[in-house]
Amino acid sequence: MAASDEMTIDERRKYLKQQRPRYVAATRAEKGRLLGEMEAVTGLHRKSLVRLLHQPSLERRPSTAQRGLTNGLAVEQVVTVVWESVDYVCAERLQPVLRATAEHLAGFDECALTPDVATQLDTISIATLGRMLTRLGRPVLRLPQHGPEQANRLRQATPMRRIPRETSEPGHLEVDLVHHAGGTSAGEYAHTLQLIDVVTGWSERVALLGRSQRAMEAAFRQVLARIPFPIRELHPDNGSEFFNAHLVRFFGEEITGLTLSRSRPYHKNDNRFVEQKNATLVRAYVGTMRLETFEQLDLLNALYTQAWVSYNLFQPVLHLVEKTVEDGRLHRRWDVAQTPGERLLATGVLTPPQEQRLRRLYQQTNPRQLRSDINDKLRMLRQPPRLRDLAADSSIHGTEQVATSSHIRK
Repeated sequence: MAASDEMTIDERRKYLKQQRPRYVAATRAEKGRLLGEMEAVTGLHRKSLVRLLHQPSLERRPSTAQRGLTNGLAVEQVVTVVWESVDYVCAERLQPVLRATAEHLAGFDECALTPDVATQLDTISIATLGRMLTRLGRPVLRLPQHGPEQANRLRQATPMRRIPRETSEPGHLEVDLVHHAGGTSAGEYAHTLQLIDVVTGWSERVALLGRSQRAMEAAFRQVLARIPFPIRELHPDNGSEFFNAHLVRFFGEEITGLTLSRSRPYHKNDNRFVEQKNATLVRAYVGTMRLETFEQLDLLNALYTQAWVSYNLFQPVLHLVEKTVEDGRLHRRWDVAQTPGERLLATGVLTPPQEQRLRRLYQQTNPRQLRSDINDKLRMLRQPPRLRDLAADSSIHGTEQVATSSHIRK
């Protein structure tokens, strides 16, 4: 049917009056066919046809003229002055004080309040006032609000990704900061900075007090002085302790060729390796106790120095090789367990002197005695301060063999 031959509204209603008896008496299948026929003839949608056919009458309702505006320009001008004076509140808040505020402003010659306008202000409804305020519009006089993405352009410019499991080159490190606040985050307390290499599983842990730029930079300097291979990528979460101008500048100055990436917000699995080791290498040692003194910080760093040797040289770890789904079940295949030190030596990234120092440290360290020293420090860390002062432990700062761990990189 051409556009010029389309039915008028009256013609559609007349046609539907003729078809309604057939529609009411038809079966479900016949109703579907009738609706298709009526849709082709009238050009109306099927839902519109169903709605019309189920109405009590198909007679058109007479049109009614809309009510005109009862509040003139004088009322609108007074409302504008009052609304501006009370900081553009909503209609529900404005309506109860409209008349009283207008009279108060009229005393300062801010608006012209006649008896007729005052009467209309008394009778104006919240709905009418809301439509008037929408029409008037609120001017933008306040400073622009900046969201969190605009507030941290450094984070915004850093790409989001996950370090692939298939990475073959050491130096791609997931980074996280573990809080030791106990039951409250008030005041200054200790944190553990942990870095996990995706390829070898190598772990670096440093305890620091607070999250200031100086504390974070000092912790990263300790890592750079000890880690035996070059850092190619750092992959933290979105915390501002990592993404600030001072620390990003430090990364650029101290780590040559560094790639900085970050995990997606609210996707902890993007940092899956370091999140797992936070439980087994940090929380398993110190739990959720609050650490807040320099003495506790020194003990924790001494513990981490010995745990650095214990984990990296003596604890074998498994790496996931393949994940497959068979018959709706997930199957995982792991490689042969090796220590992070063995995996690092197998990559060939260490220089011959570094390899010799790493092997010498392994040969000179008694792992059972090392574990006993770690347990002693854990007991001291968990003791009350008064009892801890009475305890004499000459191994607080690490054994001679463990102390050599900081020279592997050299």
